[in-house]
Amino acid sequence: MKSQGSVLESKHIISATGSAAKPRNPTKCIPKLRPVSWQRKRFQYAKRACRFTSCIAFFNILNELNDYAGQREVVAEEMAHRVYGELMRYAHDLKTERKMHLQEGRKAQQYLDMCWKQMDNSKKKFERECREAEKAQQSYERLDNDTNATKADVEKAKQQLNLRTHMADENKNEYAAQLQNFNGEQHKHFYVVIPQIYKQLQEMDERRTIKLSECYRGFADSERKVIPIISKCLEGMILAAKSVDERRDSQMVVDSFKSGFEPPGDFPFEDYSQHIYRTISDGTISASKQESGKVDAKTTVGKAKGKLWLFGKKPKPQSPPLAPASLLTSSTPNGSQFLTFSIEPVHYCMNEIKTGKPRIPSFRSLKRGWSVKMGPALEDFSHLPPEQRRKKLQQRIDELNRELQKESDQKEALNKMKDVYEKNPQMGDPGSLQPKLAETMNNIDRLRMEIHKNEAWLSEVEGKTGGRGDRRHSSDINHLVTQGRESPEGSYTDDANQEVRGPPQQHGHHSEFDDEFEDDDPLPAIGHCKAIYPFDGHNEGTLAMKEGEVLYIIEEDKGDGWTRARRQNGEEGYVPTSYIDVTLEKNSKGAVTYI
Repeated sequence: MKSQGSVLESKHIISATGSAAKPRNPTKCIPKLRPVSWQRKRFQYAKRACRFTSCIAFFNILNELNDYAGQREVVAEEMAHRVYGELMRYAHDLKTERKMHLQEGRKAQQYLDMCWKQMDNSKKKFERECREAEKAQQSYERLDNDTNATKADVEKAKQQLNLRTHMADENKNEYAAQLQNFNGEQHKHFYVVIPQIYKQLQEMDERRTIKLSECYRGFADSERKVIPIISKCLEGMILAAKSVDERRDSQMVVDSFKSGFEPPGDFPFEDYSQHIYRTISDGTISASKQESGKVDAKTTVGKAKGKLWLFGKKPKPQSPPLAPASLLTSSTPNGSQFLTFSIEPVHYCMNEIKTGKPRIPSFRSLKRGWSVKMGPALEDFSHLPPEQRRKKLQQRIDELNRELQKESDQKEALNKMKDVYEKNPQMGDPGSLQPKLAETMNNIDRLRMEIHKNEAWLSEVEGKTGGRGDRRHSSDINHLVTQGRESPEGSYTDDANQEVRGPPQQHGHHSEFDDEFEDDDPLPAIGHCKAIYPFDGHNEGTLAMKEGEVLYIIEEDKGDGWTRARRQNGEEGYVPTSYIDVTLEKNSKGAVTYI
């Protein structure tokens, strides 16, 4: 299903940092990985590897959700272009128009105030001239009634009265004109100008409301356009939910983790009355064959019972010693006889090899930090079939490599930041980065040890380890299995942490089979080294050493900064190459490590 609009895809790019100061670490930095978006690749790999219908339905729902999100993005784009942008532009226009109308109202009010001020000034001037005219009239009347006043003074007072009276009349006319003008402007202001401004503001608000209505309608139309596609997405989700087949998923789990063991057979009838009717012919090979069959049946049931039943407690039967009677005799049509191995000794050998403590020094050296007391832990996926175990180990190694690359990039970034702080102290204190740098270095050491440990397990599964005893062990087991019935591996066992009993006494071919493993020698030394600095060796698989201590070298540095060494007492482990002074022997061949 294709979504309308462009769906933004976030790209995570791991930026490679530049060169930094050389870290104070005994280990060497591994080469940088190619900066790719490993998160997306991991998601695609998980999608391809998943086979369960529930997971497939989940991925289909994610695809439908992606299309659904695309439609929501279409709605968002429509809202951004048609609604949000239009509203922002219209709001700006309305703001400008409203500001203009308010400014017109202020201008009208200012003009009215100016008219009132002119009217008031003319009124005050008219009032003042009237008072002056009254004073001139009173002065004239006083001089006219005074007998001592001269005629010139009386004429002068009369002229002053006429002048003041004339000015008062002029101011009266001007006041009347200003008053009439103000009354007209006031009537026009309150009955024409202000209503017109308010009407324009009202019309502007009505247009704003209409625009909001159009935006609401546009939003609804955008939603209505994507409803059919969203309905199809929801229908796809429903179909994905209906496609989940619980029986198919459970059958996949059964097919992936089934042990391959066959159910135990019926118990044979044990006839204890044979010794009563024993004759001379009872000492032949056939009697030994029947006796061996009884012993082997008990051994098979006793050994396979703990392997087969997941929900029951494993019984601890006392296994009888494996006698040469387990070699059965078969007859050919021409009368000749040949010896074949019965399946019970093979079961016994396989169970002893899987559940017993390792008796070969080279096997212990290959475990690289395993705890012998705890037995084969589930950390190495030993409970899985070989192919599944290899895939799990490879996935863990890839994850550890990615974490190691991330820690290495962080270390380089911290070193560059520290250099910047040292050159420019005002930007920060270089000592404040030391705890984080030390933590990063510890994480790098821990991840490298984990990678070494998992690579050792992976090489053990793939048959690439250099232990001679391991190869001889595999060849002998394959020889025994081809002669009898194939022994399935990779089944569930509940005795992983159980204390292993001592090996029973064995005779014949089986005794020689175990002696061949016990005679294996440890890996030869290819040189010696002297410790320049002390090393505590707290991490699992490492070897602690003191300054000046001399050790044997059994495996060279393969470019990861670690060398495999051994003390005189046989203790083995890895030490930092930069902490030791190495001297290799020319004619010696050490262990071959596949990394």
